[in-house]
Amino acid sequence: MSGGPRVLVVGGGLVGLSCAVFLAWHGVRCVLVERHAGLLSHPRQRSLSIRSMESYRQVGLEPALLADRLHLPGPADYVSVRADSLAGRHEAVALHVDVAAGADLSPCAGLPIDQDRVERLLCRRAVELGARVRFGVELTDLRQDRHHVSGVLRVAGAEPEPVECDYLVAADGADSPIRHALGVASTDSGGERRMLTALVAADLRPALAGRTVDMAYLSRPRPGTFLMSLGRDAHRWVFGTVDEAGDDVGTCVTLVRQAVGVPDLPVTLLPQLPGSDRRVMRFRVGASVADRYRVGRVFLAGDAAHVMPPTGGFGGSTGVEDARNLAWKLATVALGRAGDGLLDSYEAERRPAATAALAQATARAGHRFGSGGGATEPIVDRNDVLLGFGYRSNAVVTGRPPPVVSPAASLTGRPGTRAPHVWLADGRSTVDLFGDRFVLLTAGDALGWRRVTRRAPVPVDVHGCGGEVAGVYRLGSSEGVLVRPDGVVAWRGDRPEPEVFSAVLARVLSLPAPVSSP
Repeated sequence: MSGGPRVLVVGGGLVGLSCAVFLAWHGVRCVLVERHAGLLSHPRQRSLSIRSMESYRQVGLEPALLADRLHLPGPADYVSVRADSLAGRHEAVALHVDVAAGADLSPCAGLPIDQDRVERLLCRRAVELGARVRFGVELTDLRQDRHHVSGVLRVAGAEPEPVECDYLVAADGADSPIRHALGVASTDSGGERRMLTALVAADLRPALAGRTVDMAYLSRPRPGTFLMSLGRDAHRWVFGTVDEAGDDVGTCVTLVRQAVGVPDLPVTLLPQLPGSDRRVMRFRVGASVADRYRVGRVFLAGDAAHVMPPTGGFGGSTGVEDARNLAWKLATVALGRAGDGLLDSYEAERRPAATAALAQATARAGHRFGSGGGATEPIVDRNDVLLGFGYRSNAVVTGRPPPVVSPAASLTGRPGTRAPHVWLADGRSTVDLFGDRFVLLTAGDALGWRRVTRRAPVPVDVHGCGGEVAGVYRLGSSEGVLVRPDGVVAWRGDRPEPEVFSAVLARVLSLPAPVSSP
């Protein structure tokens, strides 16, 4: 890769790698740096949402993800329990099954797959698309001015390396050093705690006594402890509990035995980082959203922007959508096709979405751990949160703002909402039309709309649609629906009028208003 990066991504987890993929897909020169020596082997999030699968489908990752999927029990067979210890009496925990899933919502389905597998595929795809990914590299001395962001890259055993870029994406985790360096506070909804986790190899069949458990929420050794099965042979598990000072590997083995309820249980803790003997990982679990997502040319994404309980997998899904939303905007501005104001819409759109997702993650955590934390927030379908979002920003032109969360099945192409899926006559989905440029859908005058879009400052593909698409989108004979590269409806027009369309696109892209013809 010649020259410095246009965008530097800091953090090589799910969100950082996703951002690198999306940026490279849009043709942006991108470098990702990660302070760890390689990718984590911890499974963490064990599924991808429909929305994340749509995003990865549009950058060519869906076949590889499907090939690497897990074969987990379905919702009807998944056994989740609450207990004092695994060997004790089990109380069934009802799962909130996401009923709004199916072919009527998307060409994709949610996918059971461990996060470490997803990250390996993302890393490979980012490199294929031209991004540079560097492990064992830490960013320090962050500075920015009106035109650039600069810093120093530090690698063990090497000379410090100065770096300069146009924009920086901080995807460096819940304890984000970049967020702290920028002085950005977080609005805390309460319940923050430190957690430790370990990959455990142990035969837990004696404790289970013939019972099947996929997920156990336990009171011992401390409230908030869990054991997650990595296979129904009961030999590999993820263990997690509240972190207390002095919890080393030996102490962690004792904690696992207390959680299982077998004092002399043989336990092996497995390494979690390549080339490292690190067997206990620590992380922060909480409920907070950063007060700002943008500081000058630096943007927060993923856990750096929002910390959520892991219940429901909202954190990862929300972070992937952060990356997708931000990437096309950075690319459009970097390519000189939009004004800087477009980048302000990132916080305006993604921060309310994170707040809504956080409320649901917290409600589900309260239910599953039996803490009553979900009593004040009704639990709604996960897909309504992740697919039924409503944006209100300067990158959406609408007379009546959509609600923040709507039923996913009721989407009709309203500005600010996800453009709904409809199967096309050629076997593709409308979702397959979006991803790298603006798209205008029309049920009638496609030629007129093509004339209108021909002189647009960004490429706009016009697609004449059949009756079923027109029905779902509620398109009149001359109407057009403008969809952004991230699959969000930006505007609806009654007819192809050049001056109106030019003014709308200028507003969406934060460009100067066009001068009307005399």
